[in-house]
Amino acid sequence: MKTLIASALILASSTTFAYEASFSNDSCDADLSGGIKITPDLIEFSKNKKQVYKIVNDEALFVDGEQIDLTYSQQSLVTEYSTSIREVVPEVKDIALDAIDLASDGVNLAFNELLGEGNDVGAEITAQLAEIRTEVDKGFSSDKEIYFDEDGFSGDDFFSKDFEQRIETAVETTVQNSIGSLMIAVGQQMLFSGGDSEAFETRMENFGEKIEHEMESRGEKIEKRGESLCQSVVDIDALEDKLVAEIKELHGIDLLTTSISSKSNKNLM
Repeated sequence: MKTLIASALILASSTTFAYEASFSNDSCDADLSGGIKITPDLIEFSKNKKQVYKIVNDEALFVDGEQIDLTYSQQSLVTEYSTSIREVVPEVKDIALDAIDLASDGVNLAFNELLGEGNDVGAEITAQLAEIRTEVDKGFSSDKEIYFDEDGFSGDDFFSKDFEQRIETAVETTVQNSIGSLMIAVGQQMLFSGGDSEAFETRMENFGEKIEHEMESRGEKIEKRGESLCQSVVDIDALEDKLVAEIKELHGIDLLTTSISSKSNKNLM
């Protein structure tokens, strides 16, 4: 019986692979050594919580509180840099929301198979994932201040190092709290299988493979979008390097460092 319950746990928790595939990509690495605050009218860059420079209305550059006179080419570069950063924000939001939706779909497929349509376990997990989804959606509202640094976004839980763990915990805790219902369901399913535990376990494993197959194609699409997002961040890093090289007041500043493997570049072609 314990092995059969473990099978159900695997079915549920395996769906979180979608989020991990999208945001934990070994072929892409971005390191931020400061903070960036984005509001509707400015982008502020800080180091050790102290402002280093800011861009107002995508055009005016201030360093140490003083507005910098810019040439035409420098002004174009500042505007491109600022707008490129703004364009990444909705990309991050959309990928995150789609990954959470994918996890929710996978959970419902698993528990609907085991417990039937409209079961309480699947409903509770879906509700918890919906709550996380709402946090992400509100956190990336266009009229809201967004702040992120090396520890994550806005100092909140979403997109911090522990965010993926929140999704996994939502699944695992609900399953553990519902172990009685699961055991009853397992017993009922075993009766339908003629009391053959091996046959039931095989059916669960086969269904797990079915879920993985159905979710994998959607997960791969999200992963490719994650790779494209990484390329956008790499391009922003290149723009930062140009700014530092062409505007003397920014010399020595390097808040963003990125790298992308040849494999990832190949996938984006």
